[in-house]
Amino acid sequence: MDGSRPRPCPTGDRHWRDGARFAAGCALLFCGMTLVVDWDGHTLTPPRAMLWLVMTAVLFTILLPQRVTAGPGWLAVRGLVRRQAVRTDQLVTVRQYGDLATHLTLCDADGRRLELDPRILVENPLLWHELDTGVRRSRASGTLREGIDVLERLRLQIDDAEARAVLRSSGIV
Repeated sequence: MDGSRPRPCPTGDRHWRDGARFAAGCALLFCGMTLVVDWDGHTLTPPRAMLWLVMTAVLFTILLPQRVTAGPGWLAVRGLVRRQAVRTDQLVTVRQYGDLATHLTLCDADGRRLELDPRILVENPLLWHELDTGVRRSRASGTLREGIDVLERLRLQIDDAEARAVLRSSGIV
């Protein structure tokens, strides 16, 4: 043995595949319906078919959720075009924007920035655990200067959701 430990597998959004399937299903349904309606109206031409295919690709791109993964000391969000990652053990600020459609913005000491929907953390306790572990390290090292209140509200929201899920699965509620 070389003495090096294997890297642990990153934790991912457990609902991402369902979201990706939904996006693909909606896009294919849209494509099929538009082509059938155009064909039935005897107006389907190669340029129109190409237009429907391009619009299908755009719809898929819009509906495809971002893929969120986390590991020891890092959190990453990958969209179709770009990837954002931050060091959770070197966070400087955490901000929450919006009232109805909220999103979190995390910035680390290296100047990297990441935006994500906090519902992903609520629905994925393992992702939250990785982020929370990094946040604790950031607080201990003194780098986290802004956003402790945001994280505390999120922690309470996640704890409430988990408690309700346990009560629901045990038949109490």
